[in-house]
Amino acid sequence: MPPKIQQKSKEQKMAAAMAGGKGKKKKWSKGKSRDKVDNKVLFSKEQFERFQTEVPKMKLITVSAVVEKLKINAGLARKGLRELEEEGKIKKVLLSRAQQIYTRSIADDEDED
Repeated sequence: MPPKIQQKSKEQKMAAAMAGGKGKKKKWSKGKSRDKVDNKVLFSKEQFERFQTEVPKMKLITVSAVVEKLKINAGLARKGLRELEEEGKIKKVLLSRAQQIYTRSIADDEDED
């Protein structure tokens, strides 16, 4: 058996409890905050040229992919993709209420029709 440990008296226990206290009060976190993105709402000349050259070369073209790549507004990306489709530079794969998916237009596909 281990040696007997001396018990503290009631006064000693009371003094230890009073001295400890609660410590520091808990601070609430500010919560997670996202970085504010500053996407452009209008094309600059360089951005429009970049849009016209880079987007038709992408395999999978979605609004979110264009927004990430060119740092433009989603509404501007949707409008630009519609214009590229009308010009025949890209082809529509899926158009639903929430998501538009396009792909590059390849000349071989048009010859088969």
